[in-house]
Order: sequence, then structure tokens, then C-alpha cells
Amino acid sequence: MSIGSGDPFADSPESRSPGRRFRGRLVSGVTVWTAGSLEEPAGLTVSSVMVGEPSTIFGLMNDLTELWDVIQSTGAFVVHILERKDRILADTLAGLRPSPGGTFAGLAVEESEWGPVLTDNPNRAFCRYSKASPAGYGQLVWGEIERIETAELDDPLVNFRGRYRPLAP
Repeated sequence: MSIGSGDPFADSPESRSPGRRFRGRLVSGVTVWTAGSLEEPAGLTVSSVMVGEPSTIFGLMNDLTELWDVIQSTGAFVVHILERKDRILADTLAGLRPSPGGTFAGLAVEESEWGPVLTDNPNRAFCRYSKASPAGYGQLVWGEIERIETAELDDPLVNFRGRYRPLAP
């Protein structure tokens, strides 16, 4: 197998929808959502995330992903905020980078009632799935935040126009 330098999922700029081009101009924090168990973990990098009140989280994801299926069956998930040091993790869980041994191979992970917890990522929300709404080619997933853990976060991983960027120069 050969690994190229380009993003195999990237459409050429002229073939992208106007909505996708507009979304690409919004700065987004990068998160990883996990669900399932340590024996059968599922995870996905999600940048289209919002937090509302009272303690609700929304995320946009493709309904053809393993994570979507696992959230549907378990009714729970964990949202981890990534730091800039987590670029490889973000690409791996986005399906852009191979991971011999499986997606979670080599990661520090603990079990929780909401799903696998990435212990090296201390900023996280533990969520109960409440509903989803169709949103284009995917689903807008709604979750009730049942527990939050936070730590210092000086260098978050940020996505802008399809690339990771530093938050400040």
C-alpha cells in the first residue's frame, strides 16, 4: 500500500458546494467523539460542534460511520477536545491516516459508562444521546451533557479551510 501526500477525500475547490466552501471559512475546534467499549471502541474526528444551554452538545457527522451506529446502539458518547499536539490522532480518527492494529492502538484509553475515554485528553464531556436530525448527507446529533472534565488548554487544535492552524501566531 502506498500513502500519498494529499487528502484522498478532498474535492477540488471548484467541485465543492457553496455551503461547504462557506463552512470552510469558519474556524472550528477539533474534537474526537468516542462510543462503545474498550473491546469494541468507535471514534470519529468531529469539527462541526456546538454547545448550547442547558448543557446540550450538537455535532454533525456522517450516518455511514461506525461511530453513528455505536451511538445509536449504546445511547452515549464522550466528546474530547484536542490540542495541537493531537494532529496525528485527529487524522487517524478521521480516516486520513492508517493505524496498524486498529484505530485505538497505542492510545491511553479507559472504560466509562459513556464510552472509551482518551486519558491523554483531559477536556471532555460525557454525553447521553437524545436525538438526531437529518442534515444534508449526515446527521445533527444532539446529546445531553451529563458530566464535564476540564483542564488547562492553551494550544487547542483548530481547523480552518481544511487545515490545522495555530490559534494565535
